[in-house]
Amino acid sequence: MTPGPLLRDRLERPLGSLRLSVTDRCNLRCSYCMPEDSYIWLPRASILSFEETERLAGVFVRAGVTKIRLTGGEPLLRHQLPDLVARLSRIPDLADLAMTTNALLLGKFAGALRQAGLRRITVSLDTLRPDRYRDMTRADRIEEALEGIAAAEVAGFTDLKLNAVIVRGVNDDELVDLFAFGKARGIEVRFIEYMDVGGATRWTGNLVVSKREMLDRLSARYGPVTPHPDRDPRAPAERFATGDGTPFGIIASTTEPFCRTCDRSRLTADGLWFLCLYAAEGISLRDVLRGGASDDELAALIRRTWEGRLDRGAEERAAAGERGALYQIDRLRSDPHKEMHTRGG
Repeated sequence: MTPGPLLRDRLERPLGSLRLSVTDRCNLRCSYCMPEDSYIWLPRASILSFEETERLAGVFVRAGVTKIRLTGGEPLLRHQLPDLVARLSRIPDLADLAMTTNALLLGKFAGALRQAGLRRITVSLDTLRPDRYRDMTRADRIEEALEGIAAAEVAGFTDLKLNAVIVRGVNDDELVDLFAFGKARGIEVRFIEYMDVGGATRWTGNLVVSKREMLDRLSARYGPVTPHPDRDPRAPAERFATGDGTPFGIIASTTEPFCRTCDRSRLTADGLWFLCLYAAEGISLRDVLRGGASDDELAALIRRTWEGRLDRGAEERAAAGERGALYQIDRLRSDPHKEMHTRGG
């Protein structure tokens, strides 16, 4: 199967980036993502094998995807993940293979991931304070996360980024500290507004620290902050720079949605394809694949579905006015695919 013409949806957005979840499991319980005491996990038999994942990824790339980001849950909980990375890194025309991780297992796997062909890592780290880390994640493991970051640097990952979800009254007093941590290590920090996605059952609007407020706080410490000249218009983070040229990003999905430029879709670990992080339903590519479909048939389904895409989930949420959590616990219990840790970030 050869690549077809550039695939665009009904708003002229290309199919460019795929978030590929490899597991719904996580070894942390972050308060903004997994605040409840128990969860329903995907059945083991439903999870895509490495062969199935590689095949679907190849079909997506031939349909136009140029970037794949491995997500979870925590992707490093997937057994023998470097083997999957090696498979994906060999896909012709895949320009970028990255991963988002909480870094707890990077100390063990950073070298193998680099050798397998992974080129970029984004670490989720919302606080630098051990007591606060324990409160936010329900795990006393911040030293492992910091060791994982150091291991990634030693392994040769030069394009490291750090994601921090900022929650009012929880960690919003650490904006400067997190920025300074990244600057000292050459790691670009991206601050993320607290989002009302599936799984954020305790989300309320007054917990959101807006992009504007973050910029004001950083400007108060570092002086005028300006837009960074090097910014991918399809990327979720809007990039800025302090006066000395140090870059950072802000992902403002809650207060300033960027749906009109979104080229991302998400494939869960069990093969459910979502066209939007907020989408109510997905399409089971696993069932089609396991039903005997050829690559051309899978590609036709992907093409037909994307060409009909009109999703603008974050915009619609922002336009709703007064809003609370996207889903209540009973809805999440009845359909775990609505969980953020299942759908992938």
